[in-house]
Amino acid sequence: MVELSHVRFAYADTGNADAGTAGRRTVLSDFNLTVERGECVALLGPNGIGKTTVMRIVNALDFPDSGEYRFGGTLVTRAEVEKRNSRFAKALHQRIGFVFQNSDTQLFCPSVGEEIAFGPTQMGLPDAEVDRRVNDIVTLFDLERFVDRAPYRLSGGEKKRVAVACVMSMNPDLMVLDEPTDGLDEENTALVVRVLKAYVEAGKTVLLSTHHHDIVEALDARIVRMSGRSLGPL
Repeated sequence: MVELSHVRFAYADTGNADAGTAGRRTVLSDFNLTVERGECVALLGPNGIGKTTVMRIVNALDFPDSGEYRFGGTLVTRAEVEKRNSRFAKALHQRIGFVFQNSDTQLFCPSVGEEIAFGPTQMGLPDAEVDRRVNDIVTLFDLERFVDRAPYRLSGGEKKRVAVACVMSMNPDLMVLDEPTDGLDEENTALVVRVLKAYVEAGKTVLLSTHHHDIVEALDARIVRMSGRSLGPL
């Protein structure tokens, strides 16, 4: 489903005092990753190693400086994604759901119920189907008491649970989650893990980053360890 081949990616480094001018900070160098349909894959490695960058590339939020990214065998390029009224981009973002590490990045509706309904509504689904999905997701994530509450009034762990629920309401083929259990207590972590495991068992695909090895074990995830070999010179 996902193929990253010989990917190189560098961020602008405006603080490069040695060079005296703006430079580039290499985050990925000759990086390769394959994720098969129906797999659960966990990216492991220290902070700053490039896990979030990989996920942003998979979600077509960033693009390789060199190398290729293919989704479902189709080449994903900046030109195709950023094309005006791109049908390709719309279809891609319906098939891939991204849960950001910081839940505040993706929660903006007046209520939790509206948050969960937002994605399916944007997909153009009939009202009855949107309502069905909202009800199913609310039950699945035990969110009944939060449906009418504003997201900003939730705790960090509650926001994370809602963020995962919102992405799952769109039923993407691939869910990409950046540290999905950060801020969750033991009970809520178990709930999210249980839901993700069922998602994979239903034939969907999950790519996540985490520092928690117990989560990896519970999900029976294939581990991809990222190390200095993923990096170019800083």
